[in-house]
Amino acid sequence: MNTARYVVALITIVPVPSAILFWLVVHPNVRLWRRLGLPLSYTLLVVLMVGVAVGVYQLREPILSVVFGTNNQQVALAAPIYGAAVWLSFRIRRHLTFRMFVGVPELTARTDGGRLLTEGVYARVRHPRYVAVLIGLISVALFSNYLALYLLLPIGAAGLYVIVRLEERELVERFGDEYETYRDRVPMFVPRRRSALE
Repeated sequence: MNTARYVVALITIVPVPSAILFWLVVHPNVRLWRRLGLPLSYTLLVVLMVGVAVGVYQLREPILSVVFGTNNQQVALAAPIYGAAVWLSFRIRRHLTFRMFVGVPELTARTDGGRLLTEGVYARVRHPRYVAVLIGLISVALFSNYLALYLLLPIGAAGLYVIVRLEERELVERFGDEYETYRDRVPMFVPRRRSALE
């Protein structure tokens, strides 16, 4: 169990900061990336992400030095939480293409702005992908029981919130009134209770 917890912690702590940094760099600089074009933009962004991931991997020993041991109650709690994250991810993937997932619409200067996702899980919350990430991080923190993963939770949540604010500003630029209407109708992270009439 100790090896499994360590591996899960490691494969979370290495890529997650890079992924958050990717979106923190992409969204406020979309005009720059569009001017540079996709090949150069992705080259620079991937080099940045790999650099951060390698740096975190090199520091893995001190980062993962504080571990609280196996807690069977937490492991039992982590399983359904992780299941919820996987379920939500599958629901998201019904609507989110690979190109959307990796930011192609943000990095290309399309004149038509693409298509705004408002159906399926996107009809209930505006940012289900970030909800799934946060739920997944909670489950991994509970399962692995490493201090670094518990610290990653509030840092990751704050990073995701900033990303959402930046993304929404960019979405208003791309979709205008259509996005503003959607934003007014659909909550950011937590779905509203369905009424008996729905």
